[in-house]
Amino acid sequence: MPAAGRFPAAALALVAAGAVVAGCTTVDEARAPSTVGVPAGLEQFYEQGVSWESCGGYGPDGPSLARMGVTCARISVPLDYDDPAGATLSLAVSRSVATGDRIGSLLVNPGGPGGSGLGTAAVAAGTELAGRFDVVGFDPRGVGASLPQIRCRTDDEADADRAFDSGDMSPAGIEATEKRNREYAELCDRRTGAELLAHVGTREVVRDMDVIRGVLGDDRLNYLGYSYGSRLGTVYAETFPGRVRSMVLDGALDPEQDPVEEILLQAEGFQQAFDAFADYCADFADCALGGDPAGAVRRFRELMDPLITEPASTTDPRGLSHGDAITGVQQGLYSPTLWGSLRGGLSSLASGNGDTLLLLADLYEGRQDDGTYTNITDAFNAIRCVDDPPVTDRKLAGELDMKFRAAAPFLDDGRGTGAAPLDVCAFWPVPPTGEPHTPNVDELPPVLVVSTTGDPATPYRAGVDLARQLGGALLSFEGTQHTVVLDGVPCVDDAVTRYFVALETPAVDPHC
Repeated sequence: MPAAGRFPAAALALVAAGAVVAGCTTVDEARAPSTVGVPAGLEQFYEQGVSWESCGGYGPDGPSLARMGVTCARISVPLDYDDPAGATLSLAVSRSVATGDRIGSLLVNPGGPGGSGLGTAAVAAGTELAGRFDVVGFDPRGVGASLPQIRCRTDDEADADRAFDSGDMSPAGIEATEKRNREYAELCDRRTGAELLAHVGTREVVRDMDVIRGVLGDDRLNYLGYSYGSRLGTVYAETFPGRVRSMVLDGALDPEQDPVEEILLQAEGFQQAFDAFADYCADFADCALGGDPAGAVRRFRELMDPLITEPASTTDPRGLSHGDAITGVQQGLYSPTLWGSLRGGLSSLASGNGDTLLLLADLYEGRQDDGTYTNITDAFNAIRCVDDPPVTDRKLAGELDMKFRAAAPFLDDGRGTGAAPLDVCAFWPVPPTGEPHTPNVDELPPVLVVSTTGDPATPYRAGVDLARQLGGALLSFEGTQHTVVLDGVPCVDDAVTRYFVALETPAVDPHC
């Protein structure tokens, strides 16, 4: 089942291209920490100095960020905020310094959970926001270049997991999948440790965000959160409503939804995106789904189903498994900017070559060209398993599987039996620290929620509901992609810029 959106298109494209930040300054200006809202016993964290340096040694994105003039630093936070004298963690933070009349810092998170946020320091490059704000990205605790990392598997083990067939819903297949899920949870416990796993949830990350705010010298937070980053924003707003100056949440998660409802709505969203892609693809002679979108699901399954027993050939000796093919397709459905690659990948697969879809799957899974992995998948599992109660009822798991297939027919491989394995979170070594609830944000100033009508990963309705729950404004974008802010849509970006700069929220919910 797909994740809740791991790669906002704007941030990903900027880092991948190694774009140059227009007018970037290399001035390394020190800013005095803010004294607002410093809790007793945490003074050493809020008042710490920060040494900005080249991003070159900060993970896979570091060299590209260094070429853009972005600088990086480390900020210390307590592992357990109830024990500030105990163990500490090191957060990796990036910053593109404001080039004009500075308002403050703008903290950005790209989603995931588990996605590295260092590249988001460049997300506003060339815009008015880059002139008015120090744009700051960060790797949440346990993620990316922050230390220590959440690490459950070796690179070889990650490759093996991707090759494993988890879609067998026979009793023997379910038993094998649950065994693998249980072993994975045990590896996470052994290699990362229960103490860190118990403190990587959203509850702790928003406390880290407030430390970052204070260290950067801002009395109030300016925040842009994509996808899962909207959850961080919502919980920050609940925890520190009086410390928010401005907040834009794009690709929203609804805090009132339970994980089961969220998964089913996400399935509907991906089916909608697949249908839109099929319409686009039908206009091309090389479309492997054919010229009639009404037959696209059938043709798609004819391409995918043989991979269950026989992976497609690839230049890479791994081959293209059924699971990786589906992952690659889902990655391609996140944005129309990837539809050309997806169309080409399906066309190549029809000729027996799985290279393009494997590359798309590698992008989603965080596999680098040298065969090493970032920790995005391990971090994704660790964070989601503590953020929400797991499904432990096998009957419910089976019902969910059948409903998922009905909601997204293009993902139905025909092997549904009414039974399904329990997810890895059912075997997690530490209990969850979050649950669905209605936000309590009485003191929160106006926020802006952006929701895309055809978002495959975070359905439009969730944004409508979140805006209502937070008492904020809603900006609707008519499109089929996951997140849109700072993706080059003037109607959206102009409204977001006016909000961040002048705190102007639309009087009426606009549509772009």
